[in-house]
Amino acid sequence: MAVDPARTFTPIRIALLTVSDTRDLASDTSGALLAERVTAAGHTLAARVIVKDDTGLIVVQLRQWIDHGLADAIITTGGTGLTGRDVTPEALDQLRIETSGKDIPGFGELFRWVSYQSIGTSTVQSRACAVLAGGVYVFALPGSNGAVKDGWDKILREQLDSRNWPCNFIELMPRLRETN
Repeated sequence: MAVDPARTFTPIRIALLTVSDTRDLASDTSGALLAERVTAAGHTLAARVIVKDDTGLIVVQLRQWIDHGLADAIITTGGTGLTGRDVTPEALDQLRIETSGKDIPGFGELFRWVSYQSIGTSTVQSRACAVLAGGVYVFALPGSNGAVKDGWDKILREQLDSRNWPCNFIELMPRLRETN
């Protein structure tokens, strides 16, 4: 990370959503790991919720946070694989369409490149992705602890730090709701 010491750190509010049919707060190790990293970086943990692998439930929870202005960024874990129950990317796509948002394709591309360093070609099974919805960043990570570490430690920690140079997601936030 190229931190510019002349820049001021700006903490943001980050909500975490674990998508799982089997986990609860006690067994959600990847959500706990991510929560620890978010707060250790100096950000505010705005919320942490677990929902079932259901497109509608995922969209409802994300819309609630976005519509009520609860979070500046949302990170999901789980539901990004290839099985029939993995529907997080579809939920983010629906959310993007409903909010006239934008895809952030570089996030998924970079995640898979970073992940390749850890797990090799198995990374092709990941559908990690990100969208901008209602002026809020929404990032979808796989549900494993390794994926959370790769996604946060090697991408999001830097891009969600206002001191990161030459650019970062935070400096764009005042302009995310602009229209033509």
